[in-house]
Parts: sequence; structure tokens; C-alpha cells
Amino acid sequence: MIFRYHVTTKDGGDQKGTIDTANIDSAISSLQKRNFIVLSIVPDEKPSWSEDILKIFERVKTRDIVILSRQISTLFEAKVPVLSAFQLLASEAGSRLLKKKLVDITDDIKSGAQISQALAKHPDIFSEFYVSMVRSGEETGRLSEAFTYLANYLERQHAVVSKARNALVYPAFVIASFIGVMVLMMTLVIPKLADIIEETQQAIPWYTKLIIGTSDFLVHYGIFLLLVLAAGGVLLWRYGISAVGKQALSELKLQVPYLGLLYRKLYLSRISDNLSTMVESGISMLRALEITAEVVDSEVYKNILKEASLKVKAGMPVSQALAVYPEIPGIIVQMMKVGEESGKFGYVLSTMAKFYEREVENEVDTLVGLIEPAMIIVLGAGVGILLTAVLLPIYNIAGSIS
Repeated sequence: MIFRYHVTTKDGGDQKGTIDTANIDSAISSLQKRNFIVLSIVPDEKPSWSEDILKIFERVKTRDIVILSRQISTLFEAKVPVLSAFQLLASEAGSRLLKKKLVDITDDIKSGAQISQALAKHPDIFSEFYVSMVRSGEETGRLSEAFTYLANYLERQHAVVSKARNALVYPAFVIASFIGVMVLMMTLVIPKLADIIEETQQAIPWYTKLIIGTSDFLVHYGIFLLLVLAAGGVLLWRYGISAVGKQALSELKLQVPYLGLLYRKLYLSRISDNLSTMVESGISMLRALEITAEVVDSEVYKNILKEASLKVKAGMPVSQALAVYPEIPGIIVQMMKVGEESGKFGYVLSTMAKFYEREVENEVDTLVGLIEPAMIIVLGAGVGILLTAVLLPIYNIAGSIS
């Protein structure tokens, strides 16, 4: 439960804020442990409906977390105390949500919690991978390096994902615009032309009848079609967030021609990068596999890594545990084996991560090169068929009149 407090500090200054505890007694006790004199403390009021709606769309961008990690690393390198560093970052945060989270983290650190424990309370922003990296830095005394690792990792992942996402923005915009224009033509233009054609009582080609029939359906039943599509979208979304749906969607992503290869390389890049970053920061291989399984964002590879972690726990080498899965290329298995034998497992995985990052970039560039001419052909064919089906009968009518 969240409580809003007003206290006097030991220096005589006023301070206001919020604290998240089980009840008001534990909130007062926590504040008094910080040498605060409690002036008032009340439960935080329930946010308005408008704030609830805004929270649905509000999120912290990956770019903000990258910058935050860089700033923390720099402040720790400058020997700034942990509490002062987080207070400074909270005051300078540009995102309202991130600012609130950093204030909460600062309060937890004041209460005696470790940084990793404070971060773990906000899984919507700091993943298990992020928290584990910070915990490893605390245990080894290399917190500054841990945050530098995290910033570098997040930058790499953000760059790869952004490149793949941005490559699809233009095709999606063109296709959406084309569908919008076609719907407008079918509902506004074609009905008027259809009246002219039908008034002549001439024989109408079958393809023109098909276009006119489609236009009539959209005019009279388009709203019902829209409702059916909306309902189908909601059902598909609900299926997609279920365990069965997630598994089916993950398998489908890997089976789609060409796109499946892109997704496969993207996941392999993420797995290699995660494992290399954690192993080099001192996290055990078993724990690295378990964490990577949770953040890989593919149910197929998540299950593979979980099964592999059980085999590693039983004493099997990682390369041997992953060798039985066709989704893991032989080159990765062989490189892992080399890393295990040479004692440079982290370095080998880092090399593989860079290799697959370049492969993803090449696949995206090739995909964009294929999409553009394909769109031109499809759009041209669609417009050509529509115009031919409608204008040809009108041309015949004009010819018969002359």
C-alpha cells in the first residue's frame, strides 16, 4: 500500500514523498528509522480515471534506461555516494514515470536495501537480467563496470531491434494507405459508377460484377465487417497472451519464409549477447542460462534454454546440452565447445553475438530491398484490376453511343 508522508529531517528541513509498505504502522516505523519526525502520513489517493488511462500508454523507453545506466556508471566512477547518485538522477529524470520509480528506489536505498533489491521491485522497467547484472556487480565490487556492461548491452539490442522495426514502418504505412484508399473508392466512387453501368442494361463482365458486389457489401454491411474484424482482433490478442498462444506464435515466427530466418538470427544474437555479458561479469553459467531464457522473448528458445539449464545443472557442458536442438546452429555449438576448452567462453559468445548482429542487419537490408518492388507490383496490380473492371464497361458504353 502506498502512503504519502510529510516529515522533518534531522537537519530541520521539510520533506514530502511516498512510501510503499504493508500498513501505516510499518510506514511510520520505516520513516522513523531514517531519523525523520513524522508530521503527517495518509494513504495515497486513488488516481483519477484519466490518470489510469494515461498509465496504460506510459512507459519508460529503452533509450532512457541506456542513458540512466551510463549516468550511474559515471557517477560511481566519480566516487559519488550511492544515495546521492540516485537522488541526483531522480531530480534530473525527464520521464515522469522514471522519475517516480527513481524516487521509490531512493527511498528503498535509504531504508537500507541494496541497489539490486530496490531495482527488483520495478520489473516493468528493470528486467531480471538487469537486476542480476547489478547484483553481480554488488557481490564483486564492480558496480560501475556492471552498469557500463548494461548500457553497452542495451545499446546493442536497441540498435538491432530498432533497425528491424523501422524497416517495416514504411511498408506498413504504404499498405495501410492503399487499403484506406481502396475502401474509400469501393464505398464512395464505385457505387456511382455502378449506377451508370447498370442503367445502360448492357452485359456486364464477371469481374466487374465482382467489384460491384464487393462495393455493395462494403456499403451495406461494412460496419458489421468492421465489428467482426475488431472482435477477431481481440480474440487473437487474448489467444496471443495465453501460454498456448505464445508458443504457437513463437513457432509461427520461425516458420514464416524469410522472416523466420530473420527472427532466428535476432534471437541467436540476443542469446549470445546475454550469455557473454553475464558470464564476463561473473554470473554463473547456470544462472545466465536461466535469466536468458526469461528475456529472450521467444517461447521456443525459452524452453530450449530452460531444458539446457537442467542438463547443465546435472553436470553436462553447455555445448553438449544445446547440440541436440535443431534451432541452435552447429556453428554456435562448436564455438561454445572451443570456448569451454580454451577458457574464453565469454569472448567466444561475444564474437558470435557480433556476427549475428551483422547477419540481422544484412537480412533487414535484403528484406527492405525485396519489399519495395513487391509492394509496387501488388499495388499496381490492385489499382489496375479495379480500374479495368470499372472503366472498361464505361469505355464500351461510350463506344456504343458514338
